[in-house]
Amino acid sequence: MRIRVARPDDAPAVVALRAIVYPYLVRGVESTRKMLAEPPPEEGWTAFVAEVDGQVVGWASAQRVAWTSTPDVGDIALLHVHPEHRRRGIGSAVLAAATDHLAPLGIRRLRTWAQPDSLPFARRHGFEPSREVRYSALDLDPAPPAPDLPAGVRLHPIADLDPHRLYVANVAAGADEPSDVPIDAVSYESWQYDVWENLGLDKAASTAVEVDGEIAAFSLVKRDGDRMWSDYTGTVPAYRGRGLARLVKTAALHRAAGGGVRVAYTSNDEANAPMLAINARLGYRPVASQWSCLAELT
Repeated sequence: MRIRVARPDDAPAVVALRAIVYPYLVRGVESTRKMLAEPPPEEGWTAFVAEVDGQVVGWASAQRVAWTSTPDVGDIALLHVHPEHRRRGIGSAVLAAATDHLAPLGIRRLRTWAQPDSLPFARRHGFEPSREVRYSALDLDPAPPAPDLPAGVRLHPIADLDPHRLYVANVAAGADEPSDVPIDAVSYESWQYDVWENLGLDKAASTAVEVDGEIAAFSLVKRDGDRMWSDYTGTVPAYRGRGLARLVKTAALHRAAGGGVRVAYTSNDEANAPMLAINARLGYRPVASQWSCLAELT
């Protein structure tokens, strides 16, 4: 077993491994390659892989949490090991590499995520479950019909928008998103990297609602082939209660299906009852769950 920093040419193997462990996640080879070649602007992002006989069998990324004003919090994201290589110490070794990377950055609190059957592993390493996240899927064959638009409402593909306008709406809509830490310090640079410049972002299918000249709601689509991820659907607080989130997500799904997408995936915190209700009405079915897990770094 060898633990090392991930390289851009690991991207195909990393995506193949993720497809085995997390078949409901959507991120393509090229966007993964770009992430490894040009890391996020947040301080200290890196990723580790575990190799056995030259094969990538494990992965985790580690970084300071960037979109919050809460200090000294670090994420260890998507720690996973190939099912045929588990219970050999690989997960513990990858976790140790990620933790050792974060400690010199002044990180004192850690967050990671675990599938239900991995919770015993998380607890053995000092993590306690905090929030449950539901993953859901929707077949897009046949395509959802285009929504009817109320008077005064216009739809735009985000390709037609000034990205800064979408950023402002995203920040406003996400400020009260259920989370272990508040999402209240989103820089434009970070948002551009994570959202606007992501190679998987389908700017033709991703859709925004404009009301009285203001972006009121939006639904972002990230795509890999005929699979898509509903990255975020949100409504600016002043425009909530008008059904705009469901309308804009329906429009985005309709456009994505017209572009060849056949299955859509998404995730929601179990405390996000409004969005869970919207997804249920759209026909999404639960396919998996994970828990965010928290620990103190000593």
